[in-house]
Amino acid sequence: MSQAVVAAYLACALIWGTTWYAIRVCIGPGGFGTLDALALRFVIAIVVLIPIALRSRPWPRGAQWGWLVLAGVLDAAGYVLVYLGEEHVPGAVAAVLYGTQPLILAVFLTVTGMETITRRHVIGALVSLAGVAVLFLDRLDVSAQQAVGVGMVLGSVVIATTYSMIMKRHTANVHAAVTTTVFLVVTAAVLGVVALVAGGGDRVLVWPPPLVPTAALLYLALIGSVVAFLTYFWLLQRTSLLVTSTLVFVYPLVAIATDALFEAETLTARAYVGAAITLGGLGVSLRRSRPVSVSRGRIP
Repeated sequence: MSQAVVAAYLACALIWGTTWYAIRVCIGPGGFGTLDALALRFVIAIVVLIPIALRSRPWPRGAQWGWLVLAGVLDAAGYVLVYLGEEHVPGAVAAVLYGTQPLILAVFLTVTGMETITRRHVIGALVSLAGVAVLFLDRLDVSAQQAVGVGMVLGSVVIATTYSMIMKRHTANVHAAVTTTVFLVVTAAVLGVVALVAGGGDRVLVWPPPLVPTAALLYLALIGSVVAFLTYFWLLQRTSLLVTSTLVFVYPLVAIATDALFEAETLTARAYVGAAITLGGLGVSLRRSRPVSVSRGRIP
């Protein structure tokens, strides 16, 4: 991997790993309603992105518009599910459930033949998933009442995997800023409609907005959406889906460090063991090997 690719990978990991905490702050007590927070997050993001996209080239052509719209709709659905899911299950459970993404991706890629799946990738994913489970072992109690939340988060994982495959296959020659903007405009539009239909969320927006939840909202919009998605789509054009899927194993490591920093949680010996196992699995998955073959190549 080039230094730029490594830097982009680490940036996505660090940014999205901290968004679990930011989401809790944003929609927690005294904060915004869940759907309101989602809609505002992406509206703010597209206000920043549109001027950047207008100066960027190349833009989508023909059927690429349809694929981008579909991906944006799926993204909106995925975010609704993960936000609502976090109302029912702890963020730690959500992080572990998201660790199944590389395994789900392996199944999808095998069925579509889009990329070659190796035994090394599957073994690395299983090892890393075990490490994440160890990391959050004391937070994984899920009651029957929380089963709906688990289902929502798993649904979000499947959706995120699907739109990543769409973006990889159908937007390879579109500028990352344009891809990100169109993608998030559609996401914001869908989430806005959902928030309105749902009656403006479960709480009423107040003025002046609450300071700390608003700061979390701005972080999610500007860093967690604008910077992270720009970086992610740039990365997706330069590496394989198998590589980008391993990001889900780094998020929990960042999330638990963030919790320890801002919520004064003490890291136990088990946390360090879990982190070591997770990193070991990543090492297996990301070990340099022959280039991944793409059976159908890039589609313009």
